[in-house]
Amino acid sequence: MNLITSSIGQGLLWGLLGVGLFLTFRILDFPDMTVEGTFPLGAAVSVTAITNGLNPLIATLIAFLAGMLAGLITGLLYTKGRIPILLAGILVMTACYSINLRIMGTSNVSLLGKQTLFSGQFFASLPKFFDSVVLGLIIITIVVAILALFLQTNLGQAFIATGDNEKMAKSLGINTDQMKNMGLMVSNGMIAVSGALIAQSDGYADVNMGIGIIVIGLASIIIGEVVFGELTMNQRLVAVVCGSIIYRFVLLLVLKAGFNTNDLNLISSLVLALCLMLPTLRKKFHFDRILKHGVAMPTKERD
Repeated sequence: MNLITSSIGQGLLWGLLGVGLFLTFRILDFPDMTVEGTFPLGAAVSVTAITNGLNPLIATLIAFLAGMLAGLITGLLYTKGRIPILLAGILVMTACYSINLRIMGTSNVSLLGKQTLFSGQFFASLPKFFDSVVLGLIIITIVVAILALFLQTNLGQAFIATGDNEKMAKSLGINTDQMKNMGLMVSNGMIAVSGALIAQSDGYADVNMGIGIIVIGLASIIIGEVVFGELTMNQRLVAVVCGSIIYRFVLLLVLKAGFNTNDLNLISSLVLALCLMLPTLRKKFHFDRILKHGVAMPTKERD
């Protein structure tokens, strides 16, 4: 039961990463490699601030601002410097590695004996692992609700239009460069907060904790889309969070099956590859017909 509760809690905290990546990967329709730098950046900033006596909530907010700044730099390199988005993200991601070392002063910083968001009186009174479930549920609910409301506004619709058809958006008078910068800032700010929450939950920050993060975020998005199918924009935000929880259960089953924890990144890549290939596999092997009719019949015979 503790493992199930822990998986749900971790899924909710990591779900913030998936929702943040959803803004760039699905809405703006481009891959942002900055996430592998901003995730540990959020962890480094929050943990360093907490160890220096700052309130955990303020430390988490500072992590959000640090993530937004990294996203803005990527955006400016892309929109003003005309550097391809993939390369711009890699440049900022690489720079973040050195910045994180500067912030922490070492490759690993522990929160042992320090107050975090999870060590408040209310969370301390909860059963084991329920602290991450409750806090994760509160934060993800607030974030998804704010994003859902934002996407219904004129600014939100302009943001969506930029990703759908940039030329059309420009013809309507939308400043697409501004929309891209805004999306990168909000996305990386949320991802930095996810890193801050994971670091506080685990009790430490490590300079290498961003390796493979983009695969985890993409897995949450793809799994949510594959499992829940065609959804509205607001429903897709919720599906990403559910996909993150499902992904955590997949990892739990993998570990229970006896696989080494060192293989988790490999397994994550395989799960993501399988999910991405699923539409092609469905078409090739007629899975949809099997589910609908019970038997996959050749087209000529059925006619």
